[in-house]
Amino acid sequence: MTPDQLSEAATNARRSVPRLLGRLALGGFLLLAGISHLTFNREAFQAQVPSWVPLDSDLVVVLSGIAEITLGLALVALQRWRVAVGWTVAAFFVAIFPGNISQFVSATDSFGLNSDLSRGIRLAFQPLLVLWALWSTGAWRAWRGSRHRESGATPRAK
Repeated sequence: MTPDQLSEAATNARRSVPRLLGRLALGGFLLLAGISHLTFNREAFQAQVPSWVPLDSDLVVVLSGIAEITLGLALVALQRWRVAVGWTVAAFFVAIFPGNISQFVSATDSFGLNSDLSRGIRLAFQPLLVLWALWSTGAWRAWRGSRHRESGATPRAK
C-alpha cells in the first residue's frame, strides 16, 4: 500500500467507528421499541393507531412491533447488507410518520405524549431517525458515491 492508501484506510476506519456505534444504537432502539410493542407498551401503541387505518389496532401494533424487531436485528447483524437495511429502516420511519402526524392532529394522549408540544417534538425527531438510519448504515454515502460514478465526477472529500 502506498502512504496515501494507508492514510485513506486509516481515515475510513476512524469514520466507520461512529457509524458502527450509531447503527448498533439504532438497532438496539428498534429492538426495544419492537419488544415494547408486543409487551409492556402494547395498549399505549394501540391508542396511537389512527382511526383511518383499516386494520385492527392490535394487529397493527403487533405487525409494527415484529417489523421493528426484525429491522433492529438486521441493523445489528447484517453488516454485509447494511446499506439495503439502512434504506429499509429509513422507509419504515417514513411509513409510520402519518401515524405520528395523526396523533398530533387528533391530540391523542398516549405514550407520555400528552400535549401538543410533546407530540410536536416527536414529529420533529422523526426526520432525524430517517437521517440516522441513512448515515449510520452508509446508505446515503453509497447513494452519493454511485451518483458520482454514474456522472463521471470525482466525489468530494469526505
